[in-house]
Amino acid sequence: MVFYFTSNVVSPPGLLYMGKDKYENEELIRWGWPEDVWFHVHNYSSAHVYLRLKEGQTIDDIPQSLINDAAQLVKYNSIQGNKINNVDVVYTLWSNLKKTPDMEAGQIGYFCEKSVKKIRVEKRVNEIVNRLNKTKTEDYPDLRRQREERDAEERRQMKDLLKTQREKEEEELRRQKQDAESRSYDKLFKPESMSSNYDDGNDSDDFM
Repeated sequence: MVFYFTSNVVSPPGLLYMGKDKYENEELIRWGWPEDVWFHVHNYSSAHVYLRLKEGQTIDDIPQSLINDAAQLVKYNSIQGNKINNVDVVYTLWSNLKKTPDMEAGQIGYFCEKSVKKIRVEKRVNEIVNRLNKTKTEDYPDLRRQREERDAEERRQMKDLLKTQREKEEEELRRQKQDAESRSYDKLFKPESMSSNYDDGNDSDDFM
């Protein structure tokens, strides 16, 4: 089961989601999207909360209000972290999550520590948590199918982009060829490039 939340602090609204337990977190880790940002309470057990970025958005573009929503949600869903103040919440792109065979279910590492960002959460803000919980929905998605469909759509878009680029390049080559032919034609008919059989009054057929 996956829990979905809608953050209305931004427009269009942000999508947040998390697994029910550590085993579902494994599926989320496995079938995450490149545009997913992962949130977790630092040094404490907590839910794995994901934020799905919009098209063209980067981790550095996330509004602070949306980061606060994700941080409050992950703190609230940490048995230990929810009871104490001044906890750190780390977040990074899904593609930076490192999973090795020796790790337990739900446990992860990072490929690049420098790519992990951190935010300090002083205390739980019930107003934020209550607002998000009012939007909570549950579903049993086929995470693998969703990822495969996402990848297929990306490949289709890339194929269309390459086709468009190729057509533009071919059109530019045709234009350059036409320009070259036009310049060659104009040069052919310039006065200095033309010859005449006019002999200034001397008729070669006059035998007298």
